[in-house]
Amino acid sequence: MAGRTVSSSGSASSSGKRKARVVESHTHQGKTPRKPRTRAGRSVASNLKSQPEIQDVTVAKGKAGAFVDARALRSEDYVAETLRQTTGPLGVASRPKVVDFKARAKERRKAGVRVLAARVAIGALALLLVGALLWLLLFSSVFRLESNAISVSGANEWVSSETIHSIANKQSGKSLFLVSSNDVANQLKAIPGVSEAKVSKHFPKSMSVAIKAQKPAAMLKSGSTLTAVDDQGRVLNSVENADVQGIPVIEVKNVEKSLKNRSVKGALTILAALPESMRQQITKVTVATQDSVTTTLNDGEHVIVWGDSSQLKLKMAEVDKILNDPNVIGDYKQVDVSAPSRPILK
Repeated sequence: MAGRTVSSSGSASSSGKRKARVVESHTHQGKTPRKPRTRAGRSVASNLKSQPEIQDVTVAKGKAGAFVDARALRSEDYVAETLRQTTGPLGVASRPKVVDFKARAKERRKAGVRVLAARVAIGALALLLVGALLWLLLFSSVFRLESNAISVSGANEWVSSETIHSIANKQSGKSLFLVSSNDVANQLKAIPGVSEAKVSKHFPKSMSVAIKAQKPAAMLKSGSTLTAVDDQGRVLNSVENADVQGIPVIEVKNVEKSLKNRSVKGALTILAALPESMRQQITKVTVATQDSVTTTLNDGEHVIVWGDSSQLKLKMAEVDKILNDPNVIGDYKQVDVSAPSRPILK
């Protein structure tokens, strides 16, 4: 009895050693030792929960590019990894998620429709805003120019404010953004007697026009009719009872024909260039030919023979020098500067 017991004990001891060696051998080989079977009453979920957490075998460990000893790598237990990834929140294994490609494609189509609808809505809103802005700036009454909001200054008896208003009023009813100041100024400059024109827009809906109107270069006298013309031979606006003091008068047979005559055009050029002090003294203008333009000062006190309109600045300088020097003009009445380098006194 005692020998069997010892033998049995020795057998158990030797059996335990063999198991220990087996476990140690497995440990040295890098393998996970098998765990003893669970009792009959324990559930699978409890067994899985009691196991240590298994790291993801599909994720590479270590630094990128580092040397890896394949002998030191642990075995990849794909079954355990699959169980870990498919275990639910309560520890119960669940069925892996199955992707429904048709449902996925349907979701993508719905998302594409939503994106397209959003883009269309944004584009429509942008067009609506642009249209509203254009209507506000170009067609609404906020910036509409009205006739009573146009102011005019600089008119005189030869260039009436009514004439200027008739041109400026063509822009009434338009948005101030559509009114071209340069176009209006050019139309005003085309009026006979207007030498300068400035048009200014004042937002939201008013405009001012300032002109510089000159006196006529001369008055063309045909019989008892006087017609005011500028230096370019354009007929100015006729005004009854206008003051013609200081405006030279040219006697002609026919106004329309004389305006096409080169001699009359040359006389108008000369008269327009003369200083106002001399123009005030002119009482008569004679135009026999284009080379014999003559002006009479102070009812015959002095007579200036200009010839044609060439070298006009030099001729005016010679006349001014002669008339303002008593030692030169003396008792002479006529000054001929048709050849300015050799003036003739008579």
